[in-house]
Amino acid sequence: MSDIALIHATFADVAEAERIGLAMVEAQLAACVNLLGPCRSIYRWQGAVERGEEHRALFKTTPELARELADAIVAEHSYDLPVIEIWPVAAGDAVADWVRTETR
Repeated sequence: MSDIALIHATFADVAEAERIGLAMVEAQLAACVNLLGPCRSIYRWQGAVERGEEHRALFKTTPELARELADAIVAEHSYDLPVIEIWPVAAGDAVADWVRTETR
């Protein structure tokens, strides 16, 4: 088993998730992005409880590129405070090798 990093992010709509996901793969910051179905989010924002539909995405990258990828997502994101989480993950050696090959 080898380590990779997953970046979990939520987006306002599927178009934004796809646009940013494609840009990150094209820039070789991520080997892959999985666009997940819509989810309902309940969160506290500026003192009020809010609800809304969001679209989640998982980006596969190397641990070395994780922070750069997260910063690039934030730079393209429409939210005032995008929540970008970096998760270290143990993956099979073949998957980790693929992620390293497909990123810079």
